[in-house]
Amino acid sequence: MLKPVVGFAAFGLFWGAWGAILPAVRSGAGVTDGELGVALLMVGVGALISMRFTGHLIDRYGGAVLPVVTVLFGICGVLPALANSAVTLSAALLLLGATSGATDVAINATGSHAEAAAGRPVLNLAHGLFSVAVVVASLSTAGLRAAGVDALPVLGGTGFVIVLAAVIALRPDGSHPVIAPESDGPASDRPAKRRLEPTLIVFGGLCALAYLVENAWQSWGAVHLDTSLHAAAGLASSAPAVFAAAAAAGRFSGNGLLKRVRPVRLLVAGGAIAAVGSLCAALATNPWVALAGIAVAGLGTSVCAPTIIGMAGAWAGPERRAGAISVVTTIAYLGFLVGPAAVGAVSSVWSLSIALAGVAVIASVVAGLAPVAGRVADGRAALRRTAKGI
Repeated sequence: MLKPVVGFAAFGLFWGAWGAILPAVRSGAGVTDGELGVALLMVGVGALISMRFTGHLIDRYGGAVLPVVTVLFGICGVLPALANSAVTLSAALLLLGATSGATDVAINATGSHAEAAAGRPVLNLAHGLFSVAVVVASLSTAGLRAAGVDALPVLGGTGFVIVLAAVIALRPDGSHPVIAPESDGPASDRPAKRRLEPTLIVFGGLCALAYLVENAWQSWGAVHLDTSLHAAAGLASSAPAVFAAAAAAGRFSGNGLLKRVRPVRLLVAGGAIAAVGSLCAALATNPWVALAGIAVAGLGTSVCAPTIIGMAGAWAGPERRAGAISVVTTIAYLGFLVGPAAVGAVSSVWSLSIALAGVAVIASVVAGLAPVAGRVADGRAALRRTAKGI
């Protein structure tokens, strides 16, 4: 259980620092806003290249993959601070995205394995610590920036902590995130080696919608308070931290609730709460009401992605857990990338409030489709029990 918790905390440490240090990285590279936008796309491109391949590596080599990709992630996290042009920044962010995507798959696969081994929920707890680390790192980096600290010391120090965590806490200990394929049971109960199964597309698509809601508010919450509601700068800039703090609380609570309720029920509740919070924040005429709505949206959407990933891992079984999770997270990552861009596109045609109200509709879709994912997961579990004569 320690490995996914440490892995997600280290992951959140970097991305919390990254959001706060990005203006310094932009200044150091000497790029325009347009060039920075193109360079940032490389993070997603790199992740999409590496994520599914990482799942196959974990299925083959087990626990050795997590510390290796985490060390590479910590090292590549320093590279943007060394960039001095749009080209070098884009190259650095491509490597950062590739190692980030690999780390994302590895820690989720490790968390899914920990849930199966311990017989209790782990992923919501681990994702909660990610959110806590984002808040802590973001606020800490803001303080360092106010003291005049530049990008290289911040990212270098963060990378050192990540590498240290990988070496000390994530090194292989004889266990594997995924065990060898089972020899018993019919072939139909074992996922195909390379085939992209429709069921995984269902899980991945649902997770993509959850990530779309999550990143839409994480990226546009402060802008909404600033431009739509004319909030004070300090109040508007607190929106991402409020969202992340609410997400942490939701994931910690969700981890406990999963001991008493079925995952599909938590997923329905999370999507419904996210929809209510999103609608409240989008249509608010007072910035404090909008901030409260953002907190509610963070509370609800926080449990969706980790719960879906856990359901996908349980559906796949031990023989192909990492490969299945890599497929789901790769598809889901598209939602994470598309969310902010979709909000921006809709807001340019109508308004930001209308675009964010559309996010509430997406959250409602997550709640509505959750029972479909639940039936898929339950059907696979029944097949497995039948095959084993249980």
